[in-house]
Amino acid sequence: MQAAPVRATAIPSFTDALRAVESLLMSGGQRTARRNAWTSVLEDRRRAKDRVEAQRVLDRFTAAGS
Repeated sequence: MQAAPVRATAIPSFTDALRAVESLLMSGGQRTARRNAWTSVLEDRRRAKDRVEAQRVLDRFTAAGS
């Protein structure tokens, strides 16, 4: 007697689950707009972090020069 084949199903991540709910609740255009907006937020945060780091470097350079 042969054993039945075992099927492994990956457990979706939290992000995958949110995207599934999002796709049920929103039309495609809204989904794209929301994703683009979030990408912009992340990019703004990255640029802000870079500006803070650049200011720190300039402050150190100015302090060392005086």
